[in-house]
Amino acid sequence: MAQVLSPLVTHSAFSHPDLVVGVGTSDDAGVYALPGSDGRALVQSVDYFTPIVDDPGDWGRIAAANALSDIYAMGASPITALQLLGWPRGKIPFSVASEVMAAGADTMAAAGCVVVGGHSIDAGEPTFGYAVTGLVPLDGVVTNAGAQAGDKLVLTKPLGTGIVTTAHKAGACPPHLLAEAVGIMSELNRPAGEALAMGAHAATDVTGFGLLGHLAEMLDASGVGAELGEVPILDGVAELLDAGYYPGGSNRNLDAIRSRVEGDLDRVRLLADAQTSGGLLVALPEELVDRYLESVEGAVRIGRVTADHGRISLL
Repeated sequence: MAQVLSPLVTHSAFSHPDLVVGVGTSDDAGVYALPGSDGRALVQSVDYFTPIVDDPGDWGRIAAANALSDIYAMGASPITALQLLGWPRGKIPFSVASEVMAAGADTMAAAGCVVVGGHSIDAGEPTFGYAVTGLVPLDGVVTNAGAQAGDKLVLTKPLGTGIVTTAHKAGACPPHLLAEAVGIMSELNRPAGEALAMGAHAATDVTGFGLLGHLAEMLDASGVGAELGEVPILDGVAELLDAGYYPGGSNRNLDAIRSRVEGDLDRVRLLADAQTSGGLLVALPEELVDRYLESVEGAVRIGRVTADHGRISLL
C-alpha cells in the first residue's frame, strides 16, 4: 500500500469511525468496516512498478501477484481490481502492453479476482499494476500490529529477488536463477494468507523495504523486538552480492535499518534486499507453527519475537 507523508496523517481525510486500519501503522492495506454488512470489512491497496524482467508476460504475472499480496497479508480475500498502466506511446508497441495485461489478467482470474476497469496514461517508461479490493470478516483482520513476545516468526518465500533482477539487468544472472526467482515472484500468497485464519497474531508481506524493513514496521506497530536465525536465500544470490550486484533500493533499506540490527553486515545486506512479490512474514503462537508450516508449502520458521522493543538480533 502506498504511504502518505506523515504530516498528512492528522488530516480529517485519514480518519473515520469505521476506519479499522489506516496509514498510522504502515500496514499493507487499509481496512474499512462496512456499515450494515454483518461484520465484514473492505480491504484496499494499490501497487505498480516499472519492468523488473524482460518478458512482458512475466512482468504482468509478477505485478498482479504483488498487488494481490497486500490483501492476503491482511487475512482477506480479493474480489475486484482496477488496472493501472503507464505506457510510452510511440516507443514500445501497444501489442507488448497487451501481453502484460493479458498475463496479469490470468493471475487475477486464478485468484478469483475480477478486473472491473482501470486507467492508462502516456508515460516516459512503462508502468503497470493494480488497485485491489478485498473482503474480510472484522474478527478475521490480521494486521502488522499484533505480534507478541514469545511468538515464532515464519517466512513463506526465500529472499534475494532484488539482487537477482539487478544482476539480470546487467546481463550477469544465470538463467536458471532468474527463472527460479520469476517463479517465486509470480506465485500467489493465497495459501499463506488463508492460513492466517488459524490464529496468526500478525502478518505483513515482504516487498520493497526488504525483510528487515517490513519486520521493523511490525515490531514498531506491536511494541516488540525480534531474533532471527537462519533465513532462506535463493541459491546463488550470495555470490551475486559478492560480485557487486545490489539494488539502490536495498542500499536505502540498509541505511534505514542498520542501526537497529545486531549482526554481520553481509548478512544484514541480504536481509535488507528490496523484494518484489515476496512472501508473508507471520508471527504465530508456538502451538500453531507446525500446523501453519504444514498448510503453506515452502514456509519456514526464521526466528522469534522478543520483548526488546524495536531491536533485531541476528543469531
